[in-house]
Amino acid sequence: MKTDYELQQDVINELKWEPSINAAHIGVEAKDGVVTLSGHVDTFTEKWNAERAAKRVSGVKVLAIDIEVKLSSSTTPDDTEVAKAIRHAWAWSSYRFPESVRAEVDGGFVTLSGEVEWQYLKEAAANAVRFLKGVTGVINLITIKPKVSLQSVKADIEAALKRRAQLDAQKIQVQVNNDEVILSGRVHSWDEKNSATSAAWAVPGVHKVTDKLSVTI
Repeated sequence: MKTDYELQQDVINELKWEPSINAAHIGVEAKDGVVTLSGHVDTFTEKWNAERAAKRVSGVKVLAIDIEVKLSSSTTPDDTEVAKAIRHAWAWSSYRFPESVRAEVDGGFVTLSGEVEWQYLKEAAANAVRFLKGVTGVINLITIKPKVSLQSVKADIEAALKRRAQLDAQKIQVQVNNDEVILSGRVHSWDEKNSATSAAWAVPGVHKVTDKLSVTI
């Protein structure tokens, strides 16, 4: 098991290794598997990539993000321009988003709402937004409207988990409560944790996934 210092250094080195991040402006603290990132970055994309880089490090059990996005006032588009850019991004996307999907922009912070049928559309709508210039944050409130019966959802998820060789499906418990899937048990890394939740979201009709999986090193 890594010491706090070893975990801190591993996260720092991972941030330095990631070319899309200016690691000099990001501070890292580690205590009992809880890692906190602080400081400031120039874009929301950089903040997003810093979070993803930290999650790649073995030993990170909980990640707290306290990074501020500081945009240059001379080149920052206003909220109206950001809103127009979002509409253009969605229009040019290879995905087709329903008209119910909307975006509100306040000080560069984007709130997404509306309904879609699949989790991948919810994620695609946010991915198209978070990399736009002028965006300082994204909260995704888009909901998933189920159309498929969840009668066999547990079996579908367990089968998907077993197909993924890196997962020990026997250590992951799946519960279904109406349109909510609850995952519990133990995994060995963030990659396994993400694979398990992705498998749950891939089942049509799933409206909510509650992740109670713990990462054990």
